Amino acid sequence: MSKRHLMKTAAAAAVLAMLGACASMAPTYERPAAPVAAAYPAVGASAPAAGTTPATEIAWQSYFADARLKQLIEIALKNNRDLRVAVLNIEQARATYGVRRADRFPTVNAGMTAQRQNSGVESLYTVGLQVSAYELDLFGRVRSLSDAALAQYFGTEEARKSVQMSLIASVANAYYTLLADDLLLKVTQQTLETREESFKLTKLKFEGGAASELDFRQGESLLESARVALAQQTRQRALDENALVLLLGQGVPDGLPAGLELTGQGLVADLPAGVPSEVLAQRPDVRQAEQALIAANANIGAARAAFFPRISLTASAGTASTELSGLFKSGSGAWSFTPTIVLPIFDAGRNKANLDVAKVNREIAVAQYEKSVQTAFREVADALAGRATLDEQARAQAAVTRAEETRFKLADLRYRNGAASYLDVLDAQRSLFTAQQAVVQVQAAQVQNLVTLYKALGGGWTEPAEAK
Repeated sequence: MSKRHLMKTAAAAAVLAMLGACASMAPTYERPAAPVAAAYPAVGASAPAAGTTPATEIAWQSYFADARLKQLIEIALKNNRDLRVAVLNIEQARATYGVRRADRFPTVNAGMTAQRQNSGVESLYTVGLQVSAYELDLFGRVRSLSDAALAQYFGTEEARKSVQMSLIASVANAYYTLLADDLLLKVTQQTLETREESFKLTKLKFEGGAASELDFRQGESLLESARVALAQQTRQRALDENALVLLLGQGVPDGLPAGLELTGQGLVADLPAGVPSEVLAQRPDVRQAEQALIAANANIGAARAAFFPRISLTASAGTASTELSGLFKSGSGAWSFTPTIVLPIFDAGRNKANLDVAKVNREIAVAQYEKSVQTAFREVADALAGRATLDEQARAQAAVTRAEETRFKLADLRYRNGAASYLDVLDAQRSLFTAQQAVVQVQAAQVQNLVTLYKALGGGWTEPAEAK
């Protein structure tokens, strides 16, 4: 094939591409107004200290101070299967967008054909470049489909960020749950030891006739109740460790650095909540919902364009000859140009139904976007309410525990001296154990709430390389 023929074909392909470039018939996209209040509820909505950094600008490596927890999070980011699926979804969406984008340009192929006919046994050989059924996108159908695929691709990236945020928060909260389990096991073991000592004394008194069988059986019941609690707490810790293993995607490795105590995690407590409509729009899950809305909006353009003529072109340029040996001889050049126009006349309402479907899908996407904003608002409001009240709850619970410790000591002393009944001691033991458990539980709730607030405000999706 001559250089001249190649240049002509390339020029023709460029012209086709320019003819196919046009404005989309999709509606102008406008982000829906956030269907939430202008400020968070009064409980927890107090302003943080001046100069505090927003959660979206704090990398998780900086937010968490516990070296053991950091290493666990790194393991989860490498091995967690949910995150791996999210990454693969991005690759799939990127490839799909590549296919849709390629539809906007003509496909040029090199081809060779040989044809023989019965009449006269004539032969025809051709070789050259071919453009097959390229659609001139005069009404933006192909472009709208490409825009929809691009929005879906962006949405999968936001989904990956959202999965990463949730994974980091889940690993942190599972780790804190294990720390609380260890503390509860310690409290339960100490309670068991105390009740064993108390029961020994009651048993001696019962055998010596100084205590009734009622006191003896009550002490025995309380002792066995402590053993039940220890077995339950041991089982619960095993279950919580299994939950962490699932998040990690592997077993908890040996040789991890020492961790911090539950009450010494050093999490940032004064994260600014900001203006809801602005802060929530930065969350990856909300941005994912918006990309789905953008894709639905673009699909309306494709459905509208289906009502208009569809023009496709098939062209070729090369050489032709009745003999194979003459394909590349002078004067054997040949070309063809075949436009095809298809105008919808009767389709039994198919195009209108497709347009109706596209419009309804957009309304669904709007509702889903608004729901994602409302859900995000609720998550932030809940976490702020926790931040505002858990500190006071922890202080009050610690005071309750101190009072119960003193009460138990006094009741035990009075019982040993014969000034109080054994029932007073048993009641004090029960109350003290309950109070000690509550202290650990509220301590765990404090740190877990701060992790939840960090996630709710959009923190945790920053890549390690971007950490400040």
